[in-house]
Amino acid sequence: MMDRIRALLLRLMKVPPEPEPPAGAPESIQVFRAGRNYYRLLLVQWAFGQAFAVIAILALLLGGFVNFKPEWLLKAFHALEWFGLASLIAQMPFTYLLVKLNYELRWYVVTDRSLRIRHGLQSVRELTMTFANIQQIVVHQGPLQRLLGVADVEVRTAGGGAGAEAGHHGHEEAGHIAFFHGVDNAEEIRDLILARMKRLRDTGLGDTDESHDEQPATSADVNPLVEAAREMLGEVRAMRNSVA
Repeated sequence: MMDRIRALLLRLMKVPPEPEPPAGAPESIQVFRAGRNYYRLLLVQWAFGQAFAVIAILALLLGGFVNFKPEWLLKAFHALEWFGLASLIAQMPFTYLLVKLNYELRWYVVTDRSLRIRHGLQSVRELTMTFANIQQIVVHQGPLQRLLGVADVEVRTAGGGAGAEAGHHGHEEAGHIAFFHGVDNAEEIRDLILARMKRLRDTGLGDTDESHDEQPATSADVNPLVEAAREMLGEVRAMRNSVA
């Protein structure tokens, strides 16, 4: 039953299939996933939200804080409260499944040249970064994350210098900041990216577009200039001889 609901939700939300690996050697592809404790953290946050909503509705129902007159208006209000409570309980399996899918559909793919990160259900975000453009890698771990043994790996490229704290709290700058959220091997991921960045730079590989823009002048480009200069020099000498 849950598998059918899962498939229906993915189809209705038009979630794309698994991401294609970014550019790089096939044998270098490594896929990382969020840690199991990150899923438990998401569940705790979901449970607190649901419990708070249920307690608030029950407090209105049983506390007698509202006393409408005439009586039919009070009954209508209580009917709305019961309807809200029933709706809240009915949506719990679906919102729980959304939390589970949010955990499962997180892809962190690393090759020898670049990385690709995709996450989200309501709003799918997919970002690819080449190692040649990466400038900074930082591991973030709050107190609760330390307790659960998970952390976030922040990867920043050129142009993402401002608003670091805003980016860490979820407002990621377009194309400049990416996060490996909730991983239990943050240091391994950081060291892997740093090692592959170093290997890429040591071998002299980089952005092919930049290398084409900075091509030095060839002999074919220089020769016409040399010939024109020689012709002009010859004309000047001839004029000098005629004057003499």
